[in-house]
Amino acid sequence: MKILPLLCLGLFVSSAFAAGSDRPWQSLPAEVPSPAANPTSEAKVELGRMLFHDARLSESRSVSCASCHALAEGGADHHPTSLGVHGELNGRNALTVWNVGFLTSYYWDGRAASLEEQARMHLLNPIEMGMQDAAYVEARVRSIAGYQPYFERAFGVGEAVNITNIVRAIAAFERTLITPDSAYDRFVKGDKNALNEQQQRGMTAFRAAGCGRCHQGPAFDSPSLAAETVFTMRFPSYPRSPYAATYKLIADLGRFEWTGKEADRSQWRVPSLRNLSYTAPYMHNGLVPTLAAAVRVMGSTELSRTFTDPEVADLVAFLEALSGPLPKVMVPTLPP
Repeated sequence: MKILPLLCLGLFVSSAFAAGSDRPWQSLPAEVPSPAANPTSEAKVELGRMLFHDARLSESRSVSCASCHALAEGGADHHPTSLGVHGELNGRNALTVWNVGFLTSYYWDGRAASLEEQARMHLLNPIEMGMQDAAYVEARVRSIAGYQPYFERAFGVGEAVNITNIVRAIAAFERTLITPDSAYDRFVKGDKNALNEQQQRGMTAFRAAGCGRCHQGPAFDSPSLAAETVFTMRFPSYPRSPYAATYKLIADLGRFEWTGKEADRSQWRVPSLRNLSYTAPYMHNGLVPTLAAAVRVMGSTELSRTFTDPEVADLVAFLEALSGPLPKVMVPTLPP
């Protein structure tokens, strides 16, 4: 439930954009492809929605996935860092779960390669959900008799309640969390009235500033790479920026904290720019309070430039156009 700060706070232009080509903008697909190992089904999604909202999956029975990723609030919790079990603070800001199915790696440092792996890590993280091990998770869920028929419906009769199926169900549900109808999406699909003049100026400024070197594709995150790779970038690229000290941007060493490899020092996964208008505060430590401030930070720390007030306003207007309407997700009645 933690994320990534990075590079230029811009959209998605590919490296081809940065070189000046006229590659078209991309809208968000209306559906997330499911992996062969976990094909999506209505039964899995129904089960996953319940597990996502069930605080009994945490050691203290007080924290669910939805505690830090409130779907109606943009998929995050609006705190600098989230409270886990026993009131412990997580070290990084919670990323939104909307559109996570389009990402190629997870957490701010890219440590998880799939939604299934990410869900498992959250359950077993001693601060986040605090479950001791996989067997402990399985025993907890099996102790809730009402879950058995839902697991059998999703995965077949037998020993269906196991850690593999628990995280498969959660991931299947998360792949349905899509916001494909933003003003930006409508604009690139042909509705030229979907973006106002200021938003279109911001779109042009986003490309011209070079933000697309890092924020690419329909999700405005990193380039699509092979599953065994993690695309990361150095942040801040210009650590002498005054914002680096103001917002304590170099206190956390990024991927290095996970791998211990010198090559990973200050390396971070590039975050999606979708739905930013719902998810303040910003950056990995949640210390940047507004989207306008985040634009100034990224301009300085990643592009070594100072945006003017009109440029900031235009870029913010464009980034806000990447926020789609949030589909209503019903909070389920949990099994007894």
